[in-house]
Amino acid sequence: MIVYITRKETFNAAHQLWVKQWSEEKNFAMFGKCANKNFHGHNYELFITIKGTPDPVTGFLMDVKDLGTIIKREVCDVLDHTNMNLDDNFLPENVLPTTENLVYYIWQQLAPYIAENCQLHCVKLYETPKIYAEYYGE
Repeated sequence: MIVYITRKETFNAAHQLWVKQWSEEKNFAMFGKCANKNFHGHNYELFITIKGTPDPVTGFLMDVKDLGTIIKREVCDVLDHTNMNLDDNFLPENVLPTTENLVYYIWQQLAPYIAENCQLHCVKLYETPKIYAEYYGE
């Protein structure tokens, strides 16, 4: 029996989508308002799903309070109320903080901390109510 459980956390962060090698015109043509010179922010919603066989005694895959603590420590506390382009975080230098890139690097941050009897299944990040990205470790 494989069961999936999801923990939701939130953080607020600013970013700018801008390729330094491109002209201002090309950046605004590609990224629109996301290329704003003064940056812009989002209220991100982060969903972390783990999967596995529940422990026969506790019925848990992993204590979801522990999962929440890990997500907050490794992701939310690092990104919350920051400028993801300028402040230190786990994104490599010169990687644009797009929703697509964030889900991949959030996975990398969390994977080492998931309990041994289960595994990370999905990182889903909502940038807006209409835009989200998912990563499944592929």
